[in-house]
Amino acid sequence: MSKIFNFTVLKIIFFLALLSCNEYQKILNNDDLNLKYKAAENYYNNGEYRRANRIFEQLVPSYRGKPQAERLVYFFADSYYQTKNFYLAAYQFENFIKSFPKSQKIEEANFYSAKSHYMLSPVFSLDQEETLKAIDKLQIFINNYPDSSYMDESNQLISELQTKIERKDFEVAKQYYTIYDYRAAIKALDNFIAEFVGTKFREEALYYKFLSSFEIAINSIELKKLDRLEDLKELYYNIIRYYPETLFEEDLTKKMKIVDKEINTFENKIKL
Repeated sequence: MSKIFNFTVLKIIFFLALLSCNEYQKILNNDDLNLKYKAAENYYNNGEYRRANRIFEQLVPSYRGKPQAERLVYFFADSYYQTKNFYLAAYQFENFIKSFPKSQKIEEANFYSAKSHYMLSPVFSLDQEETLKAIDKLQIFINNYPDSSYMDESNQLISELQTKIERKDFEVAKQYYTIYDYRAAIKALDNFIAEFVGTKFREEALYYKFLSSFEIAINSIELKKLDRLEDLKELYYNIIRYYPETLFEEDLTKKMKIVDKEINTFENKIKL
C-alpha cells in the first residue's frame, strides 16, 4: 500500500513539473510583453532566478527607454548574481550603473558589481588580476559611499582579498627556500616584509629568512662565517622580540644552539 502511495505521489509531482515546464515554455514563446514581464517578476520573487533571467533577457531590449526599464535591468543583473553567474552579474550591474546613475538602487548596484568581482577572485595560487580588480572596485565603493550599510562587509571583503594577495607573494618568496636558492629567498622575503608591513605572514616570513640565512652562514667560507653568524643571532633576537611566543620557537632554539657552538669554535680558533 505504501509503495503504491509513493508511486502515486511521484506521478503527481512529475505531472505538476511537466505542467510548469510547459507553461514556462509557452511564456518564452509568447509575444505578449506584458505577460512576460509579470511572469518574470513572479519567477524572480519566488526565487526561480534562472527562469526569470531568461525572460528578462528577452525583455530588456524591448523596454529600453521605457519607465519599467530601470527595474527590469536591475532584476536582470541580480538574477545573474543569484544564479552565481558572476561575470555577467558584474557586467549587467555596471550596465545598470551607467544607464541609471540617479536610481535609488545605484548604491546597491555598485556594491554588488564590486562583490561580483570578489566572487570571481580565484585561489591564491592562480593569477590574481581579478582579485586586484575586486579590491579596486570595493575601495571605490567605500570612497563613494562612506556611510553605506555595506561598509563593514566591504571592508571585510577587501581584507580577505588583501590576505590572498599577501599569501600569493609570500608563497612565491618561500618557494626560493624550498629550491635551496637561499640568497634569492632572503631578497624576496625582505621585499615581501617591506611591501606588506602589517601582514599576518610576517612572522613566518622572518622565520624563512632565518632559515635561509642559517644555511648561508653555516656553509660560509671562514672569512665571512663569523659576521654572518652574528647577523643571524641578531635576526633571531628580532624574531623573539616581536614574537616572544613564536610558533617556530623549538626549531629556532635548536638552530641557535648550533650557531652558538659555531661561534664558540670560531672564537677559540682565533685565540689559538
